[in-house]
Amino acid sequence: MNRGVALLGELVYIGTVDAYLVALDAKTGIQRWETKVAEYTTGHSVTGAPLAVKDKIVVGIAGGEYGIRGFLDAYDALTGRLSWRVWTIPGRGEPGNDSWSGESWKTGGAPTWVTGAYDPDLNLIYWGTGNPGPDWNGEVRKGDNLYSDSVLAIDAATGKLKWHFQFTPHDVHDWDANQVPVLMDGEVRGERRKLLITANRNGFYYTLDRTSGQFLLGRSYVNQTWASGLGDRGRPIRLPNTAPTVEGTRVWPAAGGGTNWFSPSYSPKNDLFYVAIRESSATYHSGEADYRPGVPFYGGMSRTLDGPENFGAIRALRPTTGEKVWEYRLYSSTGAGVLSTAGGLVLGAAEGTIFALDAATGKRLWRFQTGGQIGSNPISYSIGGKQHVVIAAGHDIISFALD
Repeated sequence: MNRGVALLGELVYIGTVDAYLVALDAKTGIQRWETKVAEYTTGHSVTGAPLAVKDKIVVGIAGGEYGIRGFLDAYDALTGRLSWRVWTIPGRGEPGNDSWSGESWKTGGAPTWVTGAYDPDLNLIYWGTGNPGPDWNGEVRKGDNLYSDSVLAIDAATGKLKWHFQFTPHDVHDWDANQVPVLMDGEVRGERRKLLITANRNGFYYTLDRTSGQFLLGRSYVNQTWASGLGDRGRPIRLPNTAPTVEGTRVWPAAGGGTNWFSPSYSPKNDLFYVAIRESSATYHSGEADYRPGVPFYGGMSRTLDGPENFGAIRALRPTTGEKVWEYRLYSSTGAGVLSTAGGLVLGAAEGTIFALDAATGKRLWRFQTGGQIGSNPISYSIGGKQHVVIAAGHDIISFALD
């Protein structure tokens, strides 16, 4: 699986399932260089699209279910030489290492498997991290487990960690925080701020100050039954009897989360945040957690429960309050992201269908059945002054011209 490529100058950059970063000539496809990012036999892989930032190519790593120790790398765009590495789990003697009991930090996961965002004014990269390992047995890794389930703000030039915010301390439900962060400017409590907004897999929507990492607000955007709310600093207030057990504990949302890796979108024209959501619950079971290199390291299992209360939707939220403005209901959850346009459309996909919604009201304006499974984000481009929308469906790429 690969979620995209990066383009810079005359080169195309792609990560591989066996954990290499490869640079190709954009015109000919000839390989210019390749760099080994990690050892694939221990469960590492590169599945996310790299991010081009100035003269560097930033790439994350997957493998959180294999007991890896996560990291984020930056490579020289011309040579493939490593410029810096940020470990997402602090090593022995580093701040935050004591949030892992014993030696559990060495196999703690926290991968960086979805592409982050970049603010050129602050020269900061914002990147989400995945769940701690093992997924469902927290007894072998007691503590908050930094910096799993967090967003990291990293200096693009040096790789220095400027700040972090952890959404789900000591996660035992596999609620990765790898959702794509959206950067916008807005007013919160009467003050104009640079903001980072995100709908997290744990069921809460967050607004942070992206300069400092300060928590500004958070609220549930899907049904969740594991926390009574968020504290003043954004720490969840856990409810009792929600941790996995051998017999199974039912919790909303399911391990797939209120949303997942697929992209949300923000429209400055309507000042709305659009996200594909999932309403579902699961039973979470704890189990044995014996680490072996290259072998799945789950520590239990989860089982999503079927029922009429399970569905998917596209929801529009107020970015500075998290308030739901409208919802377009789907028959099932989707694995496709959304796209908002300056022309007042929100494009999404589900059940093999691509559709366009009115960005202000959520009213469906158009739809087309592609005949193939859609697990990608729609994109838009212009040729000869005419706007097009393209999406991958099954084995096909389908393009539409917008009148």
